Amino acid sequence: MRLDDLPQSENIEDRRGDGSSGGGGGFGFPMGRGGLGVGTIAILGIIGYALGIDPRLLIGGAEMLSGGGQQQTRSQPTGKTGAPSDEMGKFVSRVLGSTEVQWKQVFEQAGQRYKTPSLVMFNGATRADACGQAQSAMGPFYCPSDQKIYLDTSFFRDLERRFKGCDAGSRSCQFAQAYVIAHEVGHHVQNQLGILPKVQQQQRGLSKAEANHLQVKVELQADCFAGVWANKSDQQWKLIEPGDVEAALKTAAAIGDDRLQKQAQGYAVPDSFTHGSSEQRQRWFNAGLKGGTVGSCNTFNAAQL
Repeated sequence: MRLDDLPQSENIEDRRGDGSSGGGGGFGFPMGRGGLGVGTIAILGIIGYALGIDPRLLIGGAEMLSGGGQQQTRSQPTGKTGAPSDEMGKFVSRVLGSTEVQWKQVFEQAGQRYKTPSLVMFNGATRADACGQAQSAMGPFYCPSDQKIYLDTSFFRDLERRFKGCDAGSRSCQFAQAYVIAHEVGHHVQNQLGILPKVQQQQRGLSKAEANHLQVKVELQADCFAGVWANKSDQQWKLIEPGDVEAALKTAAAIGDDRLQKQAQGYAVPDSFTHGSSEQRQRWFNAGLKGGTVGSCNTFNAAQL
C-alpha cells in the first residue's frame, strides 16, 4: 500500500493519552454472555462485532433502537484534534484523508455534499459521545448519532496476531487495516445517504432473524463501499500494490459470521448472522473494487447476497 501521497485528515480526535484507558485488558473474546450489550444476540466472539455500527443502534430491532445512546448527557472527554504526528496516527489520518477526497468527489458528481466524519483514536476505553461507552472489546465502530468512528488502534495488532490476515508490519497488512477504516467510513456514507435511518425504521417490529438479515445487508454494503474507496484511491494515487487486495480479502474472510461462530461454538447459525459470511464479505468488497460506483453496492435489491 502506497501511503506517501495520501492527504492527512484533520478530522482526528486523539484520546490515546487522555487517561481513559480501561487498564490492561485490551482486545478479547468474551464468551458466555450476550454480545456487547445486545443481550439476546448469539455469541460470535468479539470480532463478530468488529467492523460495524455500534450494535446497540442497529442490531436486533426495536428494543435497541428505542433506547439508543441518546441518554448520554454527561460531559464528554476531549483529546487533541488535527493530524497526529506518530506513525500509527499518521497512518490512520492518511487513510481517513483519502476517504474524504474520494467520497467528496462521489457526492459532488451526484450533486450532493459530503459531510466528513470524525475519527476518535483511544486506548482501552472512552465515552462515545452519543453511543455510550467505547471499549477495545467492541472493535472499531461507527456511531450514527454523532457521526464519529471510534477506533482503539490496538485492534490492528490483534487482527495481525489472531487472524493471520497479513504479515505484521507489511504494506499489504496496512491495506487490510485501511480496509477496516474504509468499512467504517462506508457506514458514514450510508448515514449521509439516508440508508441507516431507513434501516433503523424498518427493523422496528421485525423478528430477530429478519432484523439480522437486514443488518447483514448493511454490513455487506459497507464492505462494498470500502471496495469503492480502494478502486478510486488506486486510480488517483496508485494505492494498491501486489498482495494488498489478497490481505484485505483474508481479513474480510476472517471476520465472516460463519467462521467466527464455528470458532466460538463449533457450528454456524445463519439466522443469527449480522455481518455476513466470509464468502459474502469477500464478494461484496470485490464488487465495489471492480465496479467503483455506489450503484455497484446495492445489497438491498441484490438477487444474491
